[in-house]
Amino acid sequence: MATQLDIARGAAELFSEKGPDGTTAEEIAARAGVAPRTFYRYFRSKQDAIGPLLSSGADRWRSLLADTGPDVDLARALESAAVASFEPSGAPGEEEGLRWTRDLLQAAQADPALRAVWYRVNQESEELLLPVLSRLAGPDADQLKVRLVAAAATAAIRVALEMWATTDPDSGEVGSPVDLVVKCLRELTGALTLLSP
Repeated sequence: MATQLDIARGAAELFSEKGPDGTTAEEIAARAGVAPRTFYRYFRSKQDAIGPLLSSGADRWRSLLADTGPDVDLARALESAAVASFEPSGAPGEEEGLRWTRDLLQAAQADPALRAVWYRVNQESEELLLPVLSRLAGPDADQLKVRLVAAAATAAIRVALEMWATTDPDSGEVGSPVDLVVKCLRELTGALTLLSP
């Protein structure tokens, strides 16, 4: 996993500097300090290489959500875990991770292969969220509703990050990614009965 993250960081750095079109897989491998064959052992394309970086925030969100006790209502648990996932944990490269996410989402607007990686990361996150939500919702929860919440919560965070990435970071016109995530998650609460207190 460490090698994959090193490659992902190398790809993000180069994509930020030169754009996806101006970057080769061999350059990414060199930046990460690995051989090209090591790169291709983990990834099929240069765009695939950023998957681990894009999924790290969702991984942290699910981990925090999984640690939630069963006595917390689901809407509150989703929001609290999402907010906490943006708080600094002291992990190396964490501050750069949010900047890279913005750069990558901006680049994805013009790069279908990069956009496909982003959508795949979100689909995988939704699937991994299902067992966590099933446990929190309880054994008698309607599984259709659990799946709907997993899809909607994942989409809410995706939309929030995409909106944030299209704004000027210094303008303050839309707000921080955390503010947008909270706003999008709260929009769900009134519409999905499983999330109603």
